[in-house]
This record gives sequence, C-alpha cells and structure tokens, in this order.
Amino acid sequence: MLECVINISEGRRLDEIGEIRRAIGHDVLDVHSDYHHHRSVFTLARPEAAKTLAELSARRFDLRQHVGVHPRIGIIDVVPFVPLENSTFEHAVDARNEFAEFAASELGIPSFVYGPERDLPEIRKRAFVDLEPDFGPKSPHPTAGAICVGAREVLVAYNVWLKDADIADGRRIAKEIRVKQVRTLGLQLGDDIQVSMNLIKPDEIGPLQVFDQIAERAEIAHAELVGLVPARVLASIPKNRWVELDLSKEKTIEWCLAARNRALQNLD
Repeated sequence: MLECVINISEGRRLDEIGEIRRAIGHDVLDVHSDYHHHRSVFTLARPEAAKTLAELSARRFDLRQHVGVHPRIGIIDVVPFVPLENSTFEHAVDARNEFAEFAASELGIPSFVYGPERDLPEIRKRAFVDLEPDFGPKSPHPTAGAICVGAREVLVAYNVWLKDADIADGRRIAKEIRVKQVRTLGLQLGDDIQVSMNLIKPDEIGPLQVFDQIAERAEIAHAELVGLVPARVLASIPKNRWVELDLSKEKTIEWCLAARNRALQNLD
C-alpha cells in the first residue's frame, strides 16, 4: 500500500475542506488544517484519491489569494507518495511519475519531482529560477501554481509552540536543533512562536527527542502532531509522555488504516 500526504495551500475555508474530505470518503485517513500556515494536510490511503483531491482543490482554490507563513509554490503544493507494507520505494516513484503526468495532462499544472533526484528544499529554492518543471508547462498555472511531487519514506511533521518567546528565539532554536534528520523553521503565528519541523528519520530522532531538545532551550506552551505517526515510533516513546507530546494510538497510520478497512467492510 502507498500512503499519500498531500499539502493543500488552504487552511481557512474549513467548510470547503470538509466538503472535499467527504467527497473522497474513506480513503482520507486524516486532515489537519492550520489558519496561520494557511495549509491543510490530507493523509490518503490510495494514490487514486490523490487525483480526486488535486482536481477538487485546483477547481476551488486560487493561489493568487493565498497569504500564509508556510513556504509554497502551488495550491496542491506537496504530493509525496510513501511506501507502507507490501510496497517498495520503486512503487512510490512510479506513483509519483503517474500523478505528475496526470497533473500536466488533465489539469495543466507543472510538477517538480523529488526523491532520488533532489530533495524538497532544493525545489523550494530553485523552482522557476534555474530549475524547470519535470512535467507539464514551463511556467506556473495562473491559479494553481505548481506541484512538488515526491517519493519518500515515512516522516513525522511536528510543531512545538514556545512560551514567552519572540521570533528571534524561534529562529535560533530552529537553527540549533536542525540536523540532517530534522528540518526546521522558526515561525511567528500571530502572537505566538512556533518551531515547525519535519522529522525525516523519526526512528532516529522522533517527537520525544526534539521536544526535549527544545525544552532545554525554552519553555514550551504545547506540541502538535501534524498528520499521523508510525506505530513503531509511538511504541518507542514512554506512554506517560504521549499526551504531552500530542500523541496517541488513534493518531498512528496503522490505527487509521485499520479503522478505514473496518468501515469499508461494513459497506460490503
């Protein structure tokens, strides 16, 4: 099975996000929306659902009206395919390329691919500067922009809010804990400061480790899991820390997949 974790550049029109979720149905494992990031993260169970989400989002939302703190190059900003059990990285690359071809031919949206060729931060820096799209038109779609379509292993998206801090503190801490396995941004969200992270190798450095590293440098207001976490990562963390870290078994990929499968069986 392939998981697809699509980041849509819309986190404020929650009624429309809800309509899209209902239209896709049981293939949506999780949706996380954020007002200040102006972003919604859909965790999907099948690559086919990614095409439906892309079509609906391109039709409803306009990048020209978007203002948010999170970097983006398009409405359907990031589309990574992730191999789970019984799938390989090669399957993810094939699904990535198929989706990019679909976006180009059916939606007229250019796609930059990441995975073996390059990583996502490189696309953020180089897109339409000295890097042309791998699929589709050579210039951005007028309302949808472009798409970063990737193949990657499982990661954990994780945010920590700081108490009584300013943006300089957030950026300093983000820089201090940034390593190969942890991508970080220090962001100002209204009056609040957030250290936003992608934990690229969560089996090596996971939510517990980054939370405690930040706690050594500043007082923490609260933490937030964005999307889902692998069950093995949760199992490596003492249960008495789960609530503090915004973790639970119901937020694991495996639990949500099992719930989806039960729901589908009840439809038969």
